Amino acid sequence: MSDGFAIQGFYSPLAGDDLPRVARAEGPYLWDEEGRRYIDASSGPIATNLGHGNTHVIETIAEQAARVAFASRMSFVNTANEDLARRLATLSGPGFDRAYFTSGGSEAIEAAIKLARQAAVLRGQAGRWKVISRMPSYHGGTLGALSITGDEETLMVFEPMLTRARFVPAPFTYRIPEGYTPDGWQLAAARRLEDAILREGPDTCLAFILEPVGGLATGALVADDIYMRTVRDICTRHGIFLIYDEVMSGAGRTGKFLAAHHWPDAQPDLVVLAKGIGAGYTPLGVVLTPKDLVAEMADTGGFLHGHTYVANPLTCATGLAVLNEVERLDLIENASVMGAYLDAMLHRLKDNSPIVGDVRGRGLLCTIELVADKKTKRGFALDVCITDRATRIARRHGLILYARRTNGGRDGEWLMIAPPLTITRAQIGEIEVALMRTLTDCVDELHRDGILPVPSPIPAAPAQ
Repeated sequence: MSDGFAIQGFYSPLAGDDLPRVARAEGPYLWDEEGRRYIDASSGPIATNLGHGNTHVIETIAEQAARVAFASRMSFVNTANEDLARRLATLSGPGFDRAYFTSGGSEAIEAAIKLARQAAVLRGQAGRWKVISRMPSYHGGTLGALSITGDEETLMVFEPMLTRARFVPAPFTYRIPEGYTPDGWQLAAARRLEDAILREGPDTCLAFILEPVGGLATGALVADDIYMRTVRDICTRHGIFLIYDEVMSGAGRTGKFLAAHHWPDAQPDLVVLAKGIGAGYTPLGVVLTPKDLVAEMADTGGFLHGHTYVANPLTCATGLAVLNEVERLDLIENASVMGAYLDAMLHRLKDNSPIVGDVRGRGLLCTIELVADKKTKRGFALDVCITDRATRIARRHGLILYARRTNGGRDGEWLMIAPPLTITRAQIGEIEVALMRTLTDCVDELHRDGILPVPSPIPAAPAQ
């Protein structure tokens, strides 16, 4: 139980009251102070890609800290920074030759937007400043990142302080607007981007940002190929930066190092990484950019941006150690193979649960969407707090889940199933058992509370 001094005290007087107090962690498991073990099915907030207690990473942290933990970029270059940047360029491929390091995803998103804006000004296009994003979406918690985040509830609070992005609809694959086929909606959603550009004025539009595989705001949404190709073509024709937010989907989680690699004919201009790059061992974000853009900026005075901890040696050494482990353990391939196994498991649960309406995702970034009626895809009323119920029940079964309700439930409620990239078949089996028990108990509770009707008993067969 929290005494109010912990971070949970910022969220609710009761926040933390029913949470276990963590004592230690290893691999995909965490233990509380009472010795109870939990398996983390969501890698925390989709961050701990290597699991806990990786000795190679821990040793690197200690060795680097003993040599030099911090050195300002204004006074020194550092080898860890250079080595990590080279490794990222190799893994990311052509077009992503340079890396700008920050302390996390929100900072990296802000850096990407500022980088695009400064590049436009240097190219004589100072009128370009508008960013187009998707509704719903999530790109970070700082004011600049919030301004391009498609979350109406948050925007209502902070909008007076923001230069709000222009929003176009996300290409949902589960709830298709009336009058569209699934393929038709994908193409229509892409064309809404061009509609927005023409409405705003092409010469005023700077960038379009999207998550190639959705995070928490869209529940692991994977758009069709035609959507990705079409938005790439639109951005190219209008001279607009296409930015991929791979804070969750990058670093191997989808079975490729970048989720962008699933769409070789729809490559972005800039990529933002975080979470899995530091893997929970250090706060780290990255903007990947072409070398020509960096050279152009450096030749005219440099990037007008910076933070105290940008590219610091300790963080960069830790990120490099994480990538070394991803390669040494062949975790990108494991994410692909175990992702297929996880997908099959989740579809089994969907077939056997009255409240799992959809399964989607790629690799080890998956979602199950919870609904009150599978036939109509109707969600639960807000006061049911379905994802809160599910995560609370899951903890009783030793399962940690990451959940989200988007736009007040209008765009769905889901549980993210995204275990560490080190996950094994046996551990996915553990998740399946715990998740099945969680869903069963959740349905029973909904029956008891009168939220779902109790199924009528099947009448006995007549005697012969």
